[in-house]
Amino acid sequence: MSVTVTPQTFNFVAYDAALIQRVAEELLQSLGLADRDLNIEVDETTPLARTRVEVGDAISIRAESGAFEDTRRPRQQSEVATATSLGRVLLRVRDRLNDGFGDAPPDEDLTLAQVAAWETYSVGRLERLGIDVNQQRWRYNFRNRHGFTDEADQAFNRLWASDGLTWDELEAISAAAGQPDSHS
Repeated sequence: MSVTVTPQTFNFVAYDAALIQRVAEELLQSLGLADRDLNIEVDETTPLARTRVEVGDAISIRAESGAFEDTRRPRQQSEVATATSLGRVLLRVRDRLNDGFGDAPPDEDLTLAQVAAWETYSVGRLERLGIDVNQQRWRYNFRNRHGFTDEADQAFNRLWASDGLTWDELEAISAAAGQPDSHS
C-alpha cells in the first residue's frame, strides 16, 4: 500500500499532508483495503466539501478542502473531518468491490436519498471503528432526504447499526423511510 497526498505543502489552508496520509493509511488498514494504493488530491482553493473517487489500479480521491476543515476554525484541518470524509469514500469503494453492491448506480447517478442512506450506513460503521462522529449531524442529513418521521428515524437507526448490507437491502431500508414530499 502506498498513499500519496497532493499537494505536499498547502498555501491557502493550514493542512498537513502527513496527517492526511497517516489517517488514510490507518483507514485502508482498518477497512481491509491495505492492498490498494491510494492517491489523494486536495483542492485547497475551494471551501466546499465534495469528495469524488475513481477506482482503477489505484484508488484516486479528489477532495475539496472543506471536506477536511474544522467547522469551528475556518481553513484549519480537523483530523475527525479528514477521517470521516476519507472513511465514507473508502467504505463506498469497499462496498462497490463487494458483489452485494454490484447493482448500485454510479455515484453521479445516485439520488440524494440514496446518498444520505449510504452515508448513514458508512458513518455508523466509522463510529464503530472508533472515529468520533456527530450522529445528530448525519441524522439531520438523513431526515432532510427522507422526512422527519418515525419511519425515517427507524430507518436511520437500522442503517447506522448495520454491517454487511447489500445494495438492495440498503435501498429497501431507504425506501421504507419514505421521502419528504410524500409526507406533506
